[in-house]
Amino acid sequence: MTVSIIIPAWNEAEHIADCLMNATRQTVAAKEILVVDNKSTDNTMAIVKQFIAENPDCNVKLLEQNEKQGLIPTRNYGFNHAIGDVYGRIDADCMLRPDWVERVTKTFAHDRSAMGVTGPVTYYDMPAADISLAGDNQIRRHVYKADGGRTLLFGSNMAIRAKAWKVIKDQVCADEEDLMHEDIDLSLHLIANGLKTVYNPKVVVGMSARRMDTSLPSFINYMKRFKRTFDAHPGHTRTSRPEYIFTALYPVLHAWYPVYQKQLHDTHIDPARRIWFRKQMQLARRRELETYSTYQAFESQQRRQTKN
Repeated sequence: MTVSIIIPAWNEAEHIADCLMNATRQTVAAKEILVVDNKSTDNTMAIVKQFIAENPDCNVKLLEQNEKQGLIPTRNYGFNHAIGDVYGRIDADCMLRPDWVERVTKTFAHDRSAMGVTGPVTYYDMPAADISLAGDNQIRRHVYKADGGRTLLFGSNMAIRAKAWKVIKDQVCADEEDLMHEDIDLSLHLIANGLKTVYNPKVVVGMSARRMDTSLPSFINYMKRFKRTFDAHPGHTRTSRPEYIFTALYPVLHAWYPVYQKQLHDTHIDPARRIWFRKQMQLARRRELETYSTYQAFESQQRRQTKN
């Protein structure tokens, strides 16, 4: 089973290099990593091109979607150009845990009826990453639901089978007025077609808490996307309101975010590079040991052949 990772990007110069670094440091390599640029006016494309030049074996590709401005047409463009059996979808400020691709493929291999999978996130640019992961896990597992318990996929950490996308690609809403949550819209179209979505707490992504740095009116308007999305799909129901939880958390996170950013700046810490550094070093060490073991086995075989 092969995985294509699709990363829509608009003016993501600050995060895209770290995002690609984490996406390419995986226990199981993705078949391809597609950065789909959507009319960026900063140097996002230049950074991606440099990364590709410096890492030619990492299967990173840069696509341009310049026909329409917006996340949905950019996401769709990436999905329609992907060649993997599974389409992973993250944001350009997301940092994949080193076993993300492996966990995604194992989820689909274990449950052949699963057509979409999602998992929790932790905020890498806020303190107490383990606590935020545990809290987000509870929200995604118990509250991010529709239609009596069906799992809703989260756009910063989700994957769907290629064959599932072929079913819904002409059904997903264009949302040209940009009023809805595109990931929930996609989830509801999967559910409407009887396609199973699942939650795996081991499919983990680190993401930025930058949304908490917006003004209160802007944040509340963003939270209204939940209701607008379900209003656009009257055939679906929900009993929980994750927007209430996120809005309740907003004052604390909004106050903490700039304080912690200053601390990171003063201590010269790049939180995106730090979030999975220990796990990446463990992966590198494991690969080193595996390579050494392979070399020893080869040397032993050569000695036996020489004696014979």
